[in-house]
Amino acid sequence: MSDLAARKRAAREAAFARRAAAHRVEGPQAVHLARWLRAHPGLDVAGYMPMRTEIDPLPAMAVAAETARVGVPVIDGPGLPLRFREWRPGCALEPGRFGAQVPVSGDWIEPRIVIVPLVAFDRQGHRLGYGGGFYDRTLARLRALGSVTAVGFAFAAQEAVEIPIEPTDQPLDLIVTETGIVVLG
Repeated sequence: MSDLAARKRAAREAAFARRAAAHRVEGPQAVHLARWLRAHPGLDVAGYMPMRTEIDPLPAMAVAAETARVGVPVIDGPGLPLRFREWRPGCALEPGRFGAQVPVSGDWIEPRIVIVPLVAFDRQGHRLGYGGGFYDRTLARLRALGSVTAVGFAFAAQEAVEIPIEPTDQPLDLIVTETGIVVLG
């Protein structure tokens, strides 16, 4: 295992523990994300269906669905970018790859805003994901097509001093937590 891979694995393990602890705390999680999305009406949004201890974006996605189309990721296979199937609150869902729920039917959308789940983040806009590269490939593809805003959504406890990165890692444009918007710099 390379030094970078070992550093990422260690960072992931520590971040999973912090995220699990933060997930146990009761209270509103998506207030700031919903406020930010309200300030960007009409732009198609990609959210995600929360799994395990991920912070829950569904209330903010419902707000976005009032003025725009909202999609959730569908994994077509290893090494491929994600596609986003249209989602609406209460739509019929079925298990997708890795257990995430996906809409049974719906149009495919090309989002202008992508809400990105993550394991850890730093104030330089770097994120640590699960290691499959799905969001990195997807953001690279969407950015090649035009303007897209990558919004990391996480618990504040998931912040790290520094995330080990490699050339294929796509940066976040914005990070929102349950406590507010993180100033990148």
